[in-house]
Amino acid sequence: QVQLAASGGGSVQAGGSLRLSCEGSGYKSSSVCMGWFRQAPGKEREGVATIHTNGRTYYADSVKGRFIISQDNAKSTVYLQMSSLKPEDTGTYYCAAAIYLWADACTSGSWSPNTGGQGTQVTVSS
Repeated sequence: QVQLAASGGGSVQAGGSLRLSCEGSGYKSSSVCMGWFRQAPGKEREGVATIHTNGRTYYADSVKGRFIISQDNAKSTVYLQMSSLKPEDTGTYYCAAAIYLWADACTSGSWSPNTGGQGTQVTVSS
């Protein structure tokens, strides 16, 4: 059974930084797409960033230049380093994964995960 465990949320002032982690378990594949979505109250879910096992990445325009997604394949863990945080980054961040997804689909900006984890809250105050 595939499981994802997210951690690292918190509260920070605008301009600050946070790092989210997502550890996956229960699968073995050399073609895995992992990424983060976020959802603010009253808003639709938004894809934030994805990373494929081969290292290719995707970022939403709203976070380009401020967020960095990285991975430790040996630990099946993905990280989201968030810097220069803005109040509009506030929301619940969800880790998700698609096992056996090609890199092109993973980094298209419109991927469909088949596994999701619990959310972690990020609050950025002005």
